[in-house]
Amino acid sequence: MRSSVRHLNLNPVLRFCAVLLAGVALVGCAPAAAAIPDATVRASLQRELNEYLNARSKTEHISAISLSISLHGRSENINLTAGVTHYGGVTPVTPNDLWQIGSNTKAFTSATILQLEAQGKLSIDQTAGRWLPEYPAWKNVTIRRLLDMTSGIPGYNKVPAMLAAYAKNPKRNFTIGELIAYVYPDNPNAPPPTTGYDYSNTNYLLAELIIERASRHDYRSELERRFFRSIPGLGETYYSGTIYPRNVRDRMVSGYFFSHAGDKSGFGSIFGRDVRDDSVSWMQAAGGIVSTPADLTRWARALYTGPILAPKQRAELFSLVSEKTGKPIAKTTASDPSGFGLGVVQTTIAEIGTVWWYQGESFGYRMIHIYFPRQDAAIAYGLNSSPDSNDGAQLGLAIYKTLHAAGWL
Repeated sequence: MRSSVRHLNLNPVLRFCAVLLAGVALVGCAPAAAAIPDATVRASLQRELNEYLNARSKTEHISAISLSISLHGRSENINLTAGVTHYGGVTPVTPNDLWQIGSNTKAFTSATILQLEAQGKLSIDQTAGRWLPEYPAWKNVTIRRLLDMTSGIPGYNKVPAMLAAYAKNPKRNFTIGELIAYVYPDNPNAPPPTTGYDYSNTNYLLAELIIERASRHDYRSELERRFFRSIPGLGETYYSGTIYPRNVRDRMVSGYFFSHAGDKSGFGSIFGRDVRDDSVSWMQAAGGIVSTPADLTRWARALYTGPILAPKQRAELFSLVSEKTGKPIAKTTASDPSGFGLGVVQTTIAEIGTVWWYQGESFGYRMIHIYFPRQDAAIAYGLNSSPDSNDGAQLGLAIYKTLHAAGWL
C-alpha cells in the first residue's frame, strides 16, 4: 500500500531527497558569477517554469506553477508564475492565487506546541497519556516522539478502509476521532508501539488534540492568533479542518489527483477531477493550510530565524532523528543526509550544503519550500496535481542552478 500510493501518505521526504542527491552532479559548486541583471535572471527562471510546464503538463496533469524567492537583503520577493488556474482553462495563474500546502502545515503545528511549552502550558517530554487518556495504548508516547515521527503509531491514511471512505464521499467531514479509530488497536492493552522513524499523519492529529486541551482554544484560532495575524506577510494564509469557505476556494488554483495507482485503492472517483471544493478534514493539523508561495517563504524565515520561537524551543525544533535509523543525530551528513526535526526536514548535499525544506502533498497539490541558512534565502513553489510521476524536485534543482549561476545563492 505504501509503495503503490505513496503520495497518499504525505511522506515526501525520501523521494525528494533521492532526486536532489541524484542531481547534485548537475549543480556543481563553481564560484559565483559576476553580477547579472535582475531581468536576465528572471527571464531564466521564467524559462525554467515554462519548460517544466510544457514538458510535464500532460504527464503530471498540471496547469499551473507558482514560484516565490526571498533573498537576503531584498525587501520584496521575486514572484513568477506559469500556466493557467484550471487544466484546459484560459485564466493565467497569479502570485496571489492560493494553494494547499499539505504537510508544510506540520511545522505550524509543531511551532504551536513549542510556543505552548515556552508559556509553561506543556512540555514536549510529557506523554500522550497525560493529555489524551482516552488512548491508553499510546499512553507512554511523548509529544516529542509524535512530532519527530518516532512514535511508532500507524498512519490512518495508509488504511484502505479510510481511503475508500474518502473516495466514496470526498466532501465528507471526518472527525479526528473517526480518523484515529482506523488505527487505534482493538485491544487497549496491546503492546506499545515500537520506536524508529515512520512517517505518520496520526501523530499530528494527536498533537492537534493536545494543542486544544493545553490552550483551551480550537486549533484554527491558535494558528490565527499566533501566526496568521501576528507574522508580517502571512495575510494570505488560511486553515480549515473541513471545507474551505467559498471566498478562499474562489482564490485557489484547481488541484488534481492524477495517480493511476490510486485507482487500485478506490480513487477512480476523483481521478483527474478538480478537488479544490472537496473536504480537507482527512488532513487537519497534518496538512489543512492554504497559502501563497510568497507567504510560505515569509513563514520559513519566521520559523527558522525569526522571533516566534525562544532559543530553547528553536533548538528543539531543530533536534533531528535520522530517517535511516530513527536515532537522534546532531546534524545531517553526506552519509546520513536526511533528518526529521519537529515538523521540519534537514538535508545535507555536499555541492549545495545543508538546507531546511519540506514537500507537502495533498490529493491535488504539491508545495515545496527550501530555506538556505548559509545564504539566508528561501524559495517556495507549487504545482497543482498529485501524480504518479513526480519530478517536482527536478524543478527545484533547476531553480537552484539558475540562482547559483547568477551569484544569488
